[in-house]
Amino acid sequence: MAPSQEHIAGILLAAGTASRFGGDKLLHPMPDGVAIAAHAARNLRAAGLEVTAVVRPGDFTLADMLEQEGCMVTVCQEAARGMGTSLAHAVARERSAGGWVIALADMPKILPATIKSVVAALGEGALIAAPQYQNQRGHPVGFGAQLRNELLALDGDQGARAILERHCRAVKLIECDDPGILYDIDRKSDLNNPRL
Repeated sequence: MAPSQEHIAGILLAAGTASRFGGDKLLHPMPDGVAIAAHAARNLRAAGLEVTAVVRPGDFTLADMLEQEGCMVTVCQEAARGMGTSLAHAVARERSAGGWVIALADMPKILPATIKSVVAALGEGALIAAPQYQNQRGHPVGFGAQLRNELLALDGDQGARAILERHCRAVKLIECDDPGILYDIDRKSDLNNPRL
């Protein structure tokens, strides 16, 4: 029987260094005054997910903000090793989930409806699910429970790319009209993207 959608966990990766942005990226306000990471958290919560957010040690302001947004915050002591390490840490915290929707905290424009479509695909038994806009795969990416051990084994800065490549034939792509799935903020200039 496929896992029920209630057991799909949201994971928000918020443990990067933001070196290209110049630091404190995730606390930087969008044009509406709401912080980048707060938008990303709200989108996951609006899609009906319980969210575990991963932060770096000492990032108290970000942790407090994400808790106020309704996330369960966990500190990854080894976050400096890279995204793969943070992702494995978060999955370990949500080990019993029936699947995980992995979102990046610097992607504030993903529509909750798009996230819901990824959750639904996992609930229908997809091994991996991801949205696609104009033939480009975007975020967030959903992983089924069968990939638990592979996710827990991640380390360093590769994130889940190797898992996606290993199981590329099993990826369910979900067409969407949501350019936000491709929009991440790396530099301050990205805040002025005219497409969004």
